[in-house]
Amino acid sequence: MTLTSTMQPIEILLVEDNEPDVLLTLEAFEDSRVPNRLHVTRDGVDALRFLRGEGEHSGAPRPDVILMDINMPRKTGLEVLEEIKADPALRSIPVVMLTTSQADDDVRASYERHASGYVVKPVGFENFLGAMRAFEAFWLTFVRFPPRAP
Repeated sequence: MTLTSTMQPIEILLVEDNEPDVLLTLEAFEDSRVPNRLHVTRDGVDALRFLRGEGEHSGAPRPDVILMDINMPRKTGLEVLEEIKADPALRSIPVVMLTTSQADDDVRASYERHASGYVVKPVGFENFLGAMRAFEAFWLTFVRFPPRAP
């Protein structure tokens, strides 16, 4: 698939409280072959405000895909995932859990709450970049997202 410069960028919401992981993800998508805009919220409460266009996020774009950590302050990724999938206005947005947790309970809980995928963050800069490139290759190149509202 070849993308043209006239395509709208893919809107990605990263929900992550760990600053080094935020910086690694920003760097990984900076060199993407696919036009994208990465938005960052640092906890579950702020993520829901972004998704609902509340407060400082008034006018925020609807993400095409969400990358979300599980362990965050104020509201966990699992709690946010549950709210997203219970909201008719948000439930069609694919949510990929991106976390350090390898616990079977977290994997199971994520898919029970309708996560679109579960990725364990690789250790090390090059491994993390490789994982983000694989995410890009699949999610940003081949996946077709629901149309955005006008």
